[in-house]
Amino acid sequence: DRLIELNTRLGKQIEFSYQGVINCVHCGRETKKSFNQGYCFPCVRSLAECDTCLIKPETCHYHLGTCRQNDWGETHCFQDHYVYLANTSGLKVGITRQTNIPYRWIDQGASQAMPIVRTENRLLAGLVEVALANYLADKTNWRAMLKGAADDLNLDNERNALFKRAKKELQQLKHDHQGIELLEEETSLSLTYPVLAYPEKVTSLNFDKQTEIGGTLQGIKGQYLILDTGVLNIRKFSGYRIKFKT
Repeated sequence: DRLIELNTRLGKQIEFSYQGVINCVHCGRETKKSFNQGYCFPCVRSLAECDTCLIKPETCHYHLGTCRQNDWGETHCFQDHYVYLANTSGLKVGITRQTNIPYRWIDQGASQAMPIVRTENRLLAGLVEVALANYLADKTNWRAMLKGAADDLNLDNERNALFKRAKKELQQLKHDHQGIELLEEETSLSLTYPVLAYPEKVTSLNFDKQTEIGGTLQGIKGQYLILDTGVLNIRKFSGYRIKFKT
């Protein structure tokens, strides 16, 4: 029922104890296994927010009349989306809703980020991302991201070079669809994280394998807590009932 400030606990011992109970983050029912970072199996099968098109927006099927929840799709997918460049473990391309800027970048552990294309809906953003992913990675190497900050890049130059390489694909998309705008005047955002020390070797901690996890909190970056005993992806264990103590 309250938020716990972790920045003040940097350099201090913290402990987590998994209580053996998982509740769905949507419906609250108790479940033996968590799917999609916190959902029970029935919700994964029925909710629009758990459909595969959320991971692959270019496969949006709302226009076919097969969206799992039309009202959810209309609220979340039919609004401005941005294709962006982010410097996480290196340069990558991704998409996010306008309302998720800059939280999406923080969630990924990006040290730099910048929007480069605006679209009127999620499907168009997905199509643009797929075109740009022919020339640039669309995933983060999370182990590399947790070993330190990526080298600074000139995102203006990277954007211009990417637009040049993908000129043919972008022109075709703009010809076939309305609602795609290339952003050539946006400025980049730099982000820093509260990290005292990065691990030399990244060891993943997992409540499904060990109920007790603890150590000295050395940093917080993206979805991860960096302990001297390993790294813990907090998002992965959404819905797990945990006892926390310092």
